[in-house]
Amino acid sequence: MKIFPDDLLYSLEHIWVRVDGNLATIGITDYFQDKMGELISIELPPEDSYVERDDPLGNIESVKDFFEVISPVSGEVISINEDVVDDAGIINSDPYDTSWLSVIEMKKMEELDDLLNAGEYQDFVAQEAEDD
Repeated sequence: MKIFPDDLLYSLEHIWVRVDGNLATIGITDYFQDKMGELISIELPPEDSYVERDDPLGNIESVKDFFEVISPVSGEVISINEDVVDDAGIINSDPYDTSWLSVIEMKKMEELDDLLNAGEYQDFVAQEAEDD
């Protein structure tokens, strides 16, 4: 069973969020990258674009499939990680530190209340694995 970092929040769409004030750094979880297999490419929105919670934040293509990254929060994209755009495969080796996707300046801090802590996400993943 995978262990998920305690300092992050998690969405049901397998996105992690690192909160620093009103900034949310977004990435995909180790569980999800493992499930997707080798990542081939990623598309992210341009800086200064606005995303709404539950809307697509980007697309990821893997050897298995094509996935939409669903934004867990609303706000302005203030930074994207060009390293993962150039080489999506680095997400497979380090999904939590160097492989973040984007930083969003959150406009609705209360949206964080709908995200899971590490223990809750661990339980969710365990249940999903049983259902597969």
